[in-house]
Amino acid sequence: MNNKIRPAEKIYMAIIFLFMYAPIVTLIVLSFNKSKSRAKWGGFTFQWYLNLVHDSEVLNAMANTLIIALIATIVSTLIGTAASVALTGMKRRTRSLIMGVTNIPMINADIVTGISLMLLFKILHFDAGFVTVLIAHITFNIPYVMLSVLPRMKTISPAVYEAALDLGAEPFFAFRKTILPDLTPAIISGALMAFTMSIDDFIITYFTKGSGFDTLSTKIYSEVKRGIRPEIYALSAIIFVVVLVLLLLSDRMKVRGSKIADRARNAGNVKLKRIGIAVAISAASIAIILMALAFGGVFTKKSTQVFVYNAGEYIDPEVIELFQEETGIEVVYDEFESNEIMYAKVAADGAAYDILCPSDYMIAKLIDNDMLMKLDWSAIPNAKKYIGEQYYQSATAFDPANEYAVPYCWGTVGILYNKEMVQEPVTSWNVLWDPKYRGEILMQDSIRDAFMVALARRGYSINSTDPAEIDTATQDLIEQAPLVQAYVIDQVRDKMIGDEAALGVIYSGEAIYTKRENENLEYVIPDEGSNVWIDGWCVTREARNADNALKWIDFLCRPEIALMNFEYITYSTPNIAAQEMIEDEDIRNSKVAFPDDETLSRCDTYISLGEEGDRLYNEAWKKVKSAN
Repeated sequence: MNNKIRPAEKIYMAIIFLFMYAPIVTLIVLSFNKSKSRAKWGGFTFQWYLNLVHDSEVLNAMANTLIIALIATIVSTLIGTAASVALTGMKRRTRSLIMGVTNIPMINADIVTGISLMLLFKILHFDAGFVTVLIAHITFNIPYVMLSVLPRMKTISPAVYEAALDLGAEPFFAFRKTILPDLTPAIISGALMAFTMSIDDFIITYFTKGSGFDTLSTKIYSEVKRGIRPEIYALSAIIFVVVLVLLLLSDRMKVRGSKIADRARNAGNVKLKRIGIAVAISAASIAIILMALAFGGVFTKKSTQVFVYNAGEYIDPEVIELFQEETGIEVVYDEFESNEIMYAKVAADGAAYDILCPSDYMIAKLIDNDMLMKLDWSAIPNAKKYIGEQYYQSATAFDPANEYAVPYCWGTVGILYNKEMVQEPVTSWNVLWDPKYRGEILMQDSIRDAFMVALARRGYSINSTDPAEIDTATQDLIEQAPLVQAYVIDQVRDKMIGDEAALGVIYSGEAIYTKRENENLEYVIPDEGSNVWIDGWCVTREARNADNALKWIDFLCRPEIALMNFEYITYSTPNIAAQEMIEDEDIRNSKVAFPDDETLSRCDTYISLGEEGDRLYNEAWKKVKSAN
């Protein structure tokens, strides 16, 4: 009977492993892909692994991750082991009560633990950062150490320990000589588990970290919405291998702990192994500490800083280095995934950042809620000298007196289509409702952009707050839902490059990049009109380093710096001098990067909708998403 079941069991396990590890294998393969696109194989390369060595942000996050994991492991292992030993001497009811309390962080959903700790730190007026993350990780790791140590402690007879006490030994000496040797494998196993959990944690870290402090998990997450760099694939592959090795070591220690009899027969050999393990752990700990000292943000605080909050991959990293070298001001740089997430974080802590780069409608919302500081234009002469007047004129739609924002990047929203898959000319948003392209259409997973398409198609204002117009747009999007392959953000770029869809709503800057990767792609702004957006730099009202923030703005407005950013991120620059310095004539004259006045006359800027307007759109969006 068993022989008949075994093949089925093997097939079942193979399927399970396929679903579990196929995504990881895909990630590892992409880490060696020469092309930056996930949809195109450009050849084999180690470049992304080599780039990690020079990526200061990733090295900083890695150093923070490792030093947090090391300290949290040491402290939680000491506390967890001491607690496990103490619990064995307590009454059953008391032991059950304490274990129940101790296991709360492990039983609770991580998000509950993370939010609870965040609120506790706020009540205690702790500055979020290294210390708060460390405390959170220690709290989270203790139950896992006890989960490994306590069962082993229960199997150890106290008779030898008691005999040692009767012979006059001190309690700690007796414990070290009689109990600890049998307990060591379980302690090491618990420590490895704690280290693994700390490295792997995201949610608790996310809620307890402060501005400018990142671990690997939060760094990777911050890039997801805007497009993950290939270096992150390489880093994720390394993390997977490291965590796998640690788990295998932890499992080996558990097996070793069950072979006490063999160890007794080979005492000398065990002692050598124990020394080897101690040396290996010590060497790894020293390496982690040295890396933290060299790259981490824990021990390297400077008196002059500026806290910057920007969208992911929205600046040339070399620009940050140049600013720091020239001014001596340390840039503490964080990235947000969306304007809404940025707003929530700044609303919760207005002093967390000195300078932000939100989009037009969000700038208006920040102004309305008195969260921005009026700019001292005398401190940013480059902003007036090099930013085109027409862009300031457009900015009056969300910053009426041009008091709060300096335009940084701008562009349009349009349709990217594959000329091999779409034969007829694309001139209208109506093509996104054409049944013959069922399953070949990509829409933006963004409330404003999705409704902009539906509203513009009907000839309505893209800033409409008319309930009847919003309802019509909602019904149109629901009607379109069966035709849509997916609501996505950066995946539009990769799917279109890989010929996985025929049409997609996309930002003009992304369209420039996709054209380089796939010559069959074309970008168009429909006749009904679209959105022309502007992102700008703003100083927060509670900025702690406002003067440094203004120096940052002025530096970015230099033509040569603006050109570096344009060439790196491919989004259009409002810097007139930088536009003239573009060497590639096709790009300089591109109507995608720099649309003509006739095209722009059909486009409008997003404005803040107000609380009632936001509520109206949010409710409508829920109906649309539920139809997908």
